[in-house]
Amino acid sequence: MPKAAILIDGGYFLKRFPFVCPNVEASDPEAVANSLETLVRSHLNQLNEVYRVPNPSQLLYRSFYYDARPYSRRVHKPVSKKVINYTKSGEAVFRKKLFEALRRRPSFAVRLGEVRKDMSRSWILKAGAQKSLLNGGIKAADLADNDFSPALRQKGVDMRIGLDIASIALKRQADIIVLVSGDADFVPAAKLARREGLQFILDPLWKNIPPDLSEHIDRLRSGFPKPRAGAGAAASED
Repeated sequence: MPKAAILIDGGYFLKRFPFVCPNVEASDPEAVANSLETLVRSHLNQLNEVYRVPNPSQLLYRSFYYDARPYSRRVHKPVSKKVINYTKSGEAVFRKKLFEALRRRPSFAVRLGEVRKDMSRSWILKAGAQKSLLNGGIKAADLADNDFSPALRQKGVDMRIGLDIASIALKRQADIIVLVSGDADFVPAAKLARREGLQFILDPLWKNIPPDLSEHIDRLRSGFPKPRAGAGAAASED
């Protein structure tokens, strides 16, 4: 019986989630975790249209969810110098609860990288504020805290996805890989999996993908119904 590994790029999924599941509360960790289970079941049901096993869940090797641990330090805002405690932020609390909810699901593995501060800068001037500053619409003294975004970057997430794809392919732990993402950085890993004889399916959650990515997959499909035209158009601009 063939086995499928389903790999989900968490950062990508959470960005697309409001557009592909507009009726689900995107700030509710349990609701999001339930939707991830629905996504996995949907892909297994689609695969079972080919393999026809008694229970589609028998096709699953394991589901993997990749994300980064929330930033956990305190920083000072760039203008007011007020302290921000990222550990207590709404986003950090949501992510931690989501990870806990997924760990309780059967056959779900959570792989976590880190969020680190850019060592060369602490804050990034947002594009709108930068444009106004260059055009003379505002002066440097007019800048406020909300004109900046923190210079934080995920580390180790893409590497974990690539390593797992390679490991699954080389160890023959599965026959099919379903990757929920839209990042062309995974092209080398996809090529390796296909060279090893695995079927590689990409689910970009209804977002257009780069041509160099579509060239190196076997099938393109989504586990969620296609969103309304307006929602899809808005999502494509992310």
